Amino acid sequence: QVQLAESGGGLVQAGGSLRLSCTVSGMTLTFAITSIGWYRQPPGKERELVGLIGGGGNSDYADSVKGRFTLSRDNAKNTAYLQMNNLKPEDTAVYYCYGERLGSRWWGQGTQVSVSS
Repeated sequence: QVQLAESGGGLVQAGGSLRLSCTVSGMTLTFAITSIGWYRQPPGKERELVGLIGGGGNSDYADSVKGRFTLSRDNAKNTAYLQMNNLKPEDTAVYYCYGERLGSRWWGQGTQVSVSS
């Protein structure tokens, strides 16, 4: 059974940084070929894609976070990371990671990120 768990959320002042982690269990040899993506859902708004990192490490980002957020992964630890720098109040949201491979998708439970002005 594949499970994803996010961690690293919290409260930070504008201009600060946070690093979110997405740890995947139940995926011993296939994590390396699984794409990991991040969505966020601001209060009262729809969920939006933040970025995606493929198994080979290639990544893509939403325009709103380009230059501030960085995706990475450590396949030996079955963990992907979202480094968030220069955070803005509009980055406040629940952040969800997901894993995707061959048409299957698994979701984490989400972690709250709050940025004060």
